[in-house]
Amino acid sequence: ALEVRDLNRGDTLTEISFKIKKGEIVGFAGLMGAGRTEVARAIFGADPIDSGEIYVNGKKVTIRRPPDAVRHGIGYLSEDRKRYGLTLDMDVETNIVLAAFRRFLTRLGLVDKGKIRKASGDLVETLAIKTPSLQQKVRNLSGGNQQKVVIAKWLTADTDVLIFDEPTRGIDVGAKSEIYRLLNDLAQQGKAIIMISSELPEILRMSHRIVVMCEGRITGELSSDEATQERIMQYATQRTAVTSGD
Repeated sequence: ALEVRDLNRGDTLTEISFKIKKGEIVGFAGLMGAGRTEVARAIFGADPIDSGEIYVNGKKVTIRRPPDAVRHGIGYLSEDRKRYGLTLDMDVETNIVLAAFRRFLTRLGLVDKGKIRKASGDLVETLAIKTPSLQQKVRNLSGGNQQKVVIAKWLTADTDVLIFDEPTRGIDVGAKSEIYRLLNDLAQQGKAIIMISSELPEILRMSHRIVVMCEGRITGELSSDEATQERIMQYATQRTAVTSGD
């Protein structure tokens, strides 16, 4: 679904290469400042890269800005959902369709409110978003339900590669379980998921494979069978790359 080859950006990212298949959840682990979010932002076109190649479904693509990424089926759920993922003073239904707004315009360029209501209503039901109505301002929802609205937005945009950056940060325990269930459901539907998390139990629980970074480099990759907190931390504090069999 996605392949990144030799991606470089200043002294922030060095020779980042990895692949992710459809239906796979790949966890990105590392200490603060390891470069995990920087990888996500580079793939999504939020930050420029110096060199490197990105392939989607085997085809080389050029991504210079976030709209390019969306057009190629990549969605990014930022760790700061309130700042980058949502328009807090808009309602639920508007937030859900924002990333694919053109799809809800008539031939005359008018907004098809009925189509918006149907699409957003279906996703509110599917994702069990708790809101009094579709017209409720997103600002007034709980953290878990705000995160679900962001997920709904990228599902509306029909993205096949989803990057989740700290998906359960600031969310209570009950809502975390719901987000985990959603991630697994999306993977079973064939979505390719990158999950960046600082919580090692979360990474170990959710990932089919785990990519570990240190100081802007990938220093190790582990299958779910061989991954432990100790091995992840070994790679997270190691400045040179190693293979998973070492």
